[in-house]
Amino acid sequence: MAEQRTRYRAMAGALGAVALTAGAITTGLTLPTASAATWPTPSGTPQAVTKSIPVSGTMDGGMKRYYGDGDLGSGGQDEGQDPLFDLKDGATLKNVILGAPAADGVHCAGSCTLQNVWWEDVGEDAATFRGTGKTFNVIGGGARKASDKVFQFNGGGTLNISGFAVQDFGKLVRSCGNCSSQYKRTINVSNTEVTAPGKAIGGINTNYGDSLTLRGITIIGDSSKKIVPCQKYIGNNTGKEPTENGSGPDGTYCKYSSSDITYK
Repeated sequence: MAEQRTRYRAMAGALGAVALTAGAITTGLTLPTASAATWPTPSGTPQAVTKSIPVSGTMDGGMKRYYGDGDLGSGGQDEGQDPLFDLKDGATLKNVILGAPAADGVHCAGSCTLQNVWWEDVGEDAATFRGTGKTFNVIGGGARKASDKVFQFNGGGTLNISGFAVQDFGKLVRSCGNCSSQYKRTINVSNTEVTAPGKAIGGINTNYGDSLTLRGITIIGDSSKKIVPCQKYIGNNTGKEPTENGSGPDGTYCKYSSSDITYK
């Protein structure tokens, strides 16, 4: 088990050194893809969280499992729940496993990095990204059992997701469709393993200039191709449900080709 934990930390360290621009790997390294086969085993004693843990700078959880308790232990899907981890602008959270219940997962007040973070059973959302003109990085890790969204993008800027694994989910990432403040959002997803059932990899708002770039995506168990790679919407700032606006590659909003997605 010690060797296994060492391998995960080494993988996370290698992933952290990789910079992403417009969904492409800008170093000469090949970014490994997380998968169900590499789901980590928690170390140490699980830690109950009754109040959001604030994170400034870098927090390394050492692959410990954290789970919600008390006010954070309902396990429901209600909007407005508090997170297990509350990251300040510029913070990094790494080598953490979120067990069940996970409340509203992780909140990023501004730019943040989630490195080798795993959600065993997504609560309301796995992570919510806020702030304007920020860069958010999800490097490695994975999430499963997300009845709705895994990543909720409420702020503005760029979200990079790389080397991630998602299973049994609604959408991997969604630009907020009806937030009171709306922004242009750029989303890059690369070297990511998607396991059915699932509804969509990404949902974006074309009327706000969003874009989703997909590179090196592997979809497992979806021979009928029901998982939508890129779903387009007309978003709003009035709180109403957004309307769908088509799907599929167009070179402007949904940036990928058939060669970027492999079905197994």
